[in-house]
Amino acid sequence: MDKSLNRFRYHFSITKLIFWTCIFLGLILLFFIHSPHLDNNNKHSNNGRRFLTDSDWQLVIKSATPRLRTGGIKVLVTGAAGFVGTHVCGALRRRGDGVVGLDNFNAYYDPSLKQARRALLERSGVYVVEGDINDSKLLKKLFESVEFTHVMHLAAQAGVRYAMKNPGSYVHSNIAGFVSLLEVCKSVNPQPAIVWASSSSVYGLNTKVPFSEKDRTDQPSSLYAATKKAGEEIAHTYNHIYGLSITGLRFFTVYGPWGRPDMAYFFFTKDILKGKAITVFEGPNHFTVARDFTYIDDIVKGCLGALDTAKKSTGSGGVKKGPAQLRVFNLGNTSPVPVSKLVSILEKLLKVKAKKVVLQMPANGDVLFTHANISLAQKELGYKPTTDLQSGLKKFVRWYLDYYTRSGKRNSV
Repeated sequence: MDKSLNRFRYHFSITKLIFWTCIFLGLILLFFIHSPHLDNNNKHSNNGRRFLTDSDWQLVIKSATPRLRTGGIKVLVTGAAGFVGTHVCGALRRRGDGVVGLDNFNAYYDPSLKQARRALLERSGVYVVEGDINDSKLLKKLFESVEFTHVMHLAAQAGVRYAMKNPGSYVHSNIAGFVSLLEVCKSVNPQPAIVWASSSSVYGLNTKVPFSEKDRTDQPSSLYAATKKAGEEIAHTYNHIYGLSITGLRFFTVYGPWGRPDMAYFFFTKDILKGKAITVFEGPNHFTVARDFTYIDDIVKGCLGALDTAKKSTGSGGVKKGPAQLRVFNLGNTSPVPVSKLVSILEKLLKVKAKKVVLQMPANGDVLFTHANISLAQKELGYKPTTDLQSGLKKFVRWYLDYYTRSGKRNSV
């Protein structure tokens, strides 16, 4: 009887091993099939610098040099030509810190908007390197050229719905890219303190509101959310093994000038102005879809607060010398607003009546509502959002009309 049971356990173990091996190989195959290296969305633009010249590196060093502020920090900002990245870089430079940007300028959305943000930054003295966070040689060269005190890691493949079309790009950017960056950071001496963008999406199917950092985050509702949750676990690992000081920030629906065209407030504005119908989703039984919309300036204050309160990493040359700081904070507005109200505000600001089509939200990974508990960020970072949705959208609409009229793209966005 015992021999039969042992044989059963043995064959069961082998079956489990084969099953998980197949799953693992399948994921690797999926990654290569959908690899962003093969996707036009992630190719470098033709005018990008894959190999920097000596004069480029001199600009990098100049950009990284603090000015106007005693004890200014030196920050590498990844995703610098992105929405949040542009605003964070500008804020750091205005207060006198040294800042170097890094961005791959992929075509997930209009690259010309990213190039316009880059031009805006370079006029203020922030140099943006065109390159990928998975390029370990480039990262090592950046750290050899500049002794960065901090890294603000904002580079990521964004968007919940796009994951259904190109899942590999999320693995490449949000997981492999994060590991690539941490591998370089762990090995340099001194190690920088790292602040990085997680997401409110990690709360997934959690129904307890408002969302607190103490709530469970093991039920992601989208691949994007799963990669951000994976990032939080990876951060824990590198903190534990290598002594990296790491702070994760869970952003809640960021909006404002220079925003992302794939966000609802942005494409609602575009379609309302064009007289096109917009789709407003609702939940089962007409449940209202709501978001904790957070204005970009408030998010930037939270990012700078995280950088300023980040303690030094404790490792040296990849070896941990002692316990290191590990934190995660919600950055939201604490005031969820129904998407229907968002549309109503836009109608008044644009002075155009929207053509609305109300549909039930499809099973695409989106959640019905978000609501941030920010008490921890208030206590530890001094974080206090001050911009309501009406005021924030007014600033966004003013920028939108100016940018697309001035650039001649208003009818082609």
